[in-house]
Amino acid sequence: MKQHPRRRPSATPRTSPAALDHINPNAAGLDCGSANHVVAVPPDRDPQQPVRTFATFTGDLHRLADWLVVCRITHVAMEATGVYWIPVFEILEERGLTVSLVNARHVKNVPGRKSDVSDAEWLRDLHIMGLLRGSFRPADEIVALRAYLRHRSTLIEGASAHVQRMQKALVQMNVQLPLVVSDITGMTGMRILRDIVAGQRDPRMLAQHRDHRCHASEAEIAAALTGHYRPEHVLVLAQHLALYDAYQQQLLACDGAIATHLAALAAPVPAPAAPLPPARTARRTRTGNEPTFEMRTPLHRLTGTDLSQIDGIGPYTALRLLSEIGTDMSRWPTEHHFASWLTLAPRNKISGGRLLSSRTQPSANRAAGIFRMAAMALGRSGTALGAFYRRLSSRIGKAKAITATARKLAILVYRALKGELVYADPGADAYDAHHRTQLTRRLRHRAAKLGFALVSLDTGEVLQS
Repeated sequence: MKQHPRRRPSATPRTSPAALDHINPNAAGLDCGSANHVVAVPPDRDPQQPVRTFATFTGDLHRLADWLVVCRITHVAMEATGVYWIPVFEILEERGLTVSLVNARHVKNVPGRKSDVSDAEWLRDLHIMGLLRGSFRPADEIVALRAYLRHRSTLIEGASAHVQRMQKALVQMNVQLPLVVSDITGMTGMRILRDIVAGQRDPRMLAQHRDHRCHASEAEIAAALTGHYRPEHVLVLAQHLALYDAYQQQLLACDGAIATHLAALAAPVPAPAAPLPPARTARRTRTGNEPTFEMRTPLHRLTGTDLSQIDGIGPYTALRLLSEIGTDMSRWPTEHHFASWLTLAPRNKISGGRLLSSRTQPSANRAAGIFRMAAMALGRSGTALGAFYRRLSSRIGKAKAITATARKLAILVYRALKGELVYADPGADAYDAHHRTQLTRRLRHRAAKLGFALVSLDTGEVLQS
């Protein structure tokens, strides 16, 4: 039968057994909870009580692991329920069991009764049949680095909340400092805030804290600092300033822990054959939220490549990416699998040979968010990736262009970590010339099929296909 011309070719069929075989006969299911964990093993491993409930105390978790070992269990499947799964996951993994953390969307129970016991049995049965796939979890040392960096992000968010409350207190006193100072937590702003909290009210004296790099003049700052200093608002300002300082101290302590852990990760790794390339810019502007310690050298030793050479990815961005994806790219067979895991690839829905939808799947993947932020930073850059983003944004919109650029960045990172790429930016002009060449070739081919020819307006030459 002739295939309809509008239909897309069907995908390669998957090979599967005629019946559901027992792929993992030594599998158990575990339903996590805040107070209790319900575990189900195959009935032949414990005929009297194949389903047991354990408390979440550490001693009970060790007894849970002992029972699984006695039952000759080698694989355990559990759902990602809040953070309750983390202690039992780590204890079972230390015992040598293969633990799979599965997505709750993929293990929806069949219609009928819903309980912790039935959930554990359902997980067990699906895992025995080999129908579950574990979520990605990097190595333990990378997990620790990830915990440090996620906690650092939480500290930054907490400090930002107190900055907003300080701005609110200033507005209530009609002190228009944010109008003349771009950042009240900068050098000029912090000097003025500390002097206000100390009791200084003279705007001319406060304006003398102006840094020479400040755009506003001393007279403008003095006019902005003429306010109505009520005691209750000054108290709010003082307390939020103290809390902001406390967060900054905790950030310094967290940065020290990150630097120590990163150095310990890189120490046992042999030095890479290729030396660390020079930074892309002689003087790189550091944002106020980035750590102050040197990151490029340990990251280069750990990965064997310098991800900061890729446009849009600085040392701190590279550190955050590695804490989320690790350094072992063999966890994903190809770069397409990696982009799909990041939910940066189209999720094609095909029925009847027709493409119904190709939208990307919504996800809270932190690595994908980092790639998207890096893609947004490329919008006005004079790089090839920046030219790629601008071309797509003018054609399909900024949102889709950000996703497409983030996917291209992810593929570059994947190839670099696998040792297949040493990135060098060809530049926006080279990208535009390459795109023009490809577009001209397609136009020549289409014109030839229609019986026409393309003629260059500059030279009058007929462009052959």
